[in-house]
Amino acid sequence: MRTPRTRVNHAIRVPQVRLVDADGSQIGVVPTREALRRAQERGLDLVEVAMNADPPVCRIMDYGKYKYEKEKRDRQARRHQSTSRLKEVKFHANVAEHDYETKIRHAREFIQEGHPVRFSIYFRGREMAHTDLGFALMQRVMNDCRDVGRVDQAPRMIGRNLVMLMAPQSHK
Repeated sequence: MRTPRTRVNHAIRVPQVRLVDADGSQIGVVPTREALRRAQERGLDLVEVAMNADPPVCRIMDYGKYKYEKEKRDRQARRHQSTSRLKEVKFHANVAEHDYETKIRHAREFIQEGHPVRFSIYFRGREMAHTDLGFALMQRVMNDCRDVGRVDQAPRMIGRNLVMLMAPQSHK
C-alpha cells in the first residue's frame, strides 16, 4: 500500500481549509487561496497536515525544515528498533567437549542478545542407529542454556536431523 504524499502549496485543491498559523494559533476556516497568500507573505509554505478532516487542516510552516526533521525522527526510530534473527548452532552426535563448550558459549551470547537459536544435530551413516545419543546431547544443551533461554520447540527428528529451537526468556 502506498502512503499518501503530503500536499504542499498549489497541490492543495480543496475550496477551503482550516488554517493553523506558524506559531500554532488557530486562524479558522478560510478559502485555500487566502491561506496560500498568507503563507507566501511570510515566505513559508502551506502544508496539509490532516487531509481526512472536513475541511482539511493546513499549517503555515517551512516545508523543507519539516521534511528534514521528520526524516531525522524516522532515522532515530529505526536506529532504536531491535531486530532478531534466527541463529543456528550445529553439532554432531560425537562432538568433542571443547567444541561443545565453545558452541554453547556462542549460543548463550546469541540468546542473551535477544536472538532465537536453532540447535541441530546431523546424523551421518550408522549414527542413525544411535539417535538416543543426540537426544541426550539436546537434553544437556537445554540444561546448559536454561538460565538464559526457554525451549520454544522441543527436540524432534526431521529426516537425518534432530532439531530444537530456543528463544530468549520472556520479560514480564
